[in-house]
Amino acid sequence: MKLYYSPGACSLSPHITLHESGLKFAHVLASTKTHRLEDGTDYYSINPLGYVPLLELDDGTRLTEGPAIVQYIADQVPDKQLAPANGTVARARMQAWLHFIGTELHKGFGPLFNPATPAEYKAVVSEKLLSRLKWVDGELAGKSYLMGEQFSVADPYLFTVTNWTPRVGLEIAGLANLAAFRERMAARPAVQQAMKEEGLL
Repeated sequence: MKLYYSPGACSLSPHITLHESGLKFAHVLASTKTHRLEDGTDYYSINPLGYVPLLELDDGTRLTEGPAIVQYIADQVPDKQLAPANGTVARARMQAWLHFIGTELHKGFGPLFNPATPAEYKAVVSEKLLSRLKWVDGELAGKSYLMGEQFSVADPYLFTVTNWTPRVGLEIAGLANLAAFRERMAARPAVQQAMKEEGLL
């Protein structure tokens, strides 16, 4: 398998998940600025949308969208229990977390990264994003991970998007449960390995 990634982008989530899975894979840098690979290949020829992540399977099949990719990875190694079994309420709850992170958090950062976004609108977006993160902080009370004591593929996604808060000036230090979760995640060997490979440590 081959994971196309950009350092610190949302592709860090499947990158961590792949290390958690123990599956063999290669990681390929696909710059989100130049849209070229290190060998000069036009990334649009691999993913017409131009963004990461993209997971290429050994047979050439290409999967896009982080939440779909991490569930695919988890299902390849059921013994690792990276996701609850399909068809269970627990699986639906984990999918709800993946959707929430994708739509309420991940997409919320978009306007804050865009230099063309007016300052007044950035303030509105920041306030909304912070209210969502405060809710997540409450949901993490008394839990090690989003699903309870069991790590799941939703956790690297939350870890990844909350890594962006310093870059957009969003202060989350006061969210104690989220801070403890982030420390717990940062200590996982798979997280450290993925971050080293992306030049983030």
